[in-house]
Amino acid sequence: MQRLNDLRDKFAGSNIDGLIVGSPVNRRYLSGFSGSAGWIVISAKEAVLAVDFRYVEQARKESNAFEVIYIQGDLAKWLPEVVGRLSIKRLGIESEYTTLSTYESLCLIFQNGETSLQPLKNMVESLRIVKSELEISNISRAAEIADKTMAYISTNLRPGISEIYFAWELEKFIRDQKYEPLPFEIIVASGCNAALPHARPTEKLIVEGEPVTIDLGARYNDYCSDITRTFVIGKGDTDFYKIYNVVLGAQLAALSIVEAGMQASTADTIARKMIDKAGYGEYFGHGLGHGIGLETHEAPRLGTLSDDILLENMVFTIEPGIYIPGWGGIRIEDTVTIRDGKIKTISKAGKEAHILGG
Repeated sequence: MQRLNDLRDKFAGSNIDGLIVGSPVNRRYLSGFSGSAGWIVISAKEAVLAVDFRYVEQARKESNAFEVIYIQGDLAKWLPEVVGRLSIKRLGIESEYTTLSTYESLCLIFQNGETSLQPLKNMVESLRIVKSELEISNISRAAEIADKTMAYISTNLRPGISEIYFAWELEKFIRDQKYEPLPFEIIVASGCNAALPHARPTEKLIVEGEPVTIDLGARYNDYCSDITRTFVIGKGDTDFYKIYNVVLGAQLAALSIVEAGMQASTADTIARKMIDKAGYGEYFGHGLGHGIGLETHEAPRLGTLSDDILLENMVFTIEPGIYIPGWGGIRIEDTVTIRDGKIKTISKAGKEAHILGG
């Protein structure tokens, strides 16, 4: 399996001869196993997937490249035997995922010194950052679902319903298509609530003339999409159209200029400078975007402090926004990838904000 071979190629540079993986997302990426519990132990030549009784048959069906073993009890009951059998003397552990309690347990298990522990950061995540053709295809299918939902919004968003009711209506629309569980809670934020970038839907009624920001995503084969549009029912105030055009201009600039080899922080600067110049810099407080794949937020990070470099076949979002307390906010977000060195937009929903009142 290519992913295992790519991971093993990193062992020597990390001074390990084995790795234990407990992160559900990394476990899914490496093995294909979609269960909610289990451990992977990988050596230079072997790969073991350890699961309890609930998942033995599922693991055998989903993870052909792995030896599946049935485990009972905590790590101390089974891990020493596996590590010994695989002749692992320097065991890597996921420093970003491993809890203090688990780390203490591992230290006790290997306190005899025959196997040392090496905490490692982003060992598997660094492989996930560049997507395969199949991964991009899955994300594109997830984006199609989200695009259909945005089209539904453009003809069904109406005054007089609550944010939380409409959020449920959208979730039902997605789930009625027999697709997978949503990757995150849908955001429907109207009026002053739209000033909160991660607002949760409330009982507030949607009214004409106010900004309505809707952020949603879908899954396909566990891969996620993420899209945001901001609407106004009827006629918005002067500020709405002014701010909307600033945000849209910043996004379109980033979509046209960002390219392979660019620092993620530079990509952020492209959009941020336009918003600064328009006088709204203090109201754009988050980064320009984030990677997306098996998780809705993963590497690369597009922000002022990011050290990431944007590469061919990375998938991420471009989502500038302006959020003004007491008035509301506007965000426009698309899922994109880099193809032939340039941005290719995966999400296709239109960006017309105006919805007729009624």
